[in-house]
Amino acid sequence: MHISAKSDYATRAMIEIAAANGVAIKCEAISRTQSIPLNFLVNILSDLRRGGLVNSQRGADGGYWLARPAETISVGEVIRVVEGEMVLVRGIEPQSLDYNDLARPLRDVWIAYRASVLKVLDTVSLAALASGELPETVLHFSRQPEAWRAG
Repeated sequence: MHISAKSDYATRAMIEIAAANGVAIKCEAISRTQSIPLNFLVNILSDLRRGGLVNSQRGADGGYWLARPAETISVGEVIRVVEGEMVLVRGIEPQSLDYNDLARPLRDVWIAYRASVLKVLDTVSLAALASGELPETVLHFSRQPEAWRAG
């Protein structure tokens, strides 16, 4: 799975917004703190607003804040809002693939791959990231020596 700059930036922006604890945070502040190009961030925040993850207000007291509690927003949800479905094979959802003969078991490999990605990304909330307290399942995977090998 390739994590795009858009997904990375969106997640980092959402961590900043979550850490603000309901106080509106300006786009410029997020851009500066996270080193995200401002024009790119404006578009990402617009996607996140349309996706129902953030609210915004213009003006001197304006900015962005989470539309729901940080505990209820996962990294997976953020990525799906800005990118769409995360794990596709040639643009097709794995369960819709139909392989012939020897390649037939490959569909189950793609489905298992998607399930493992979603297990991690959908269990990590913005609250966990903002507090630095990751779920044990994520820590378990990240502590494995093979997790640090280039893949």
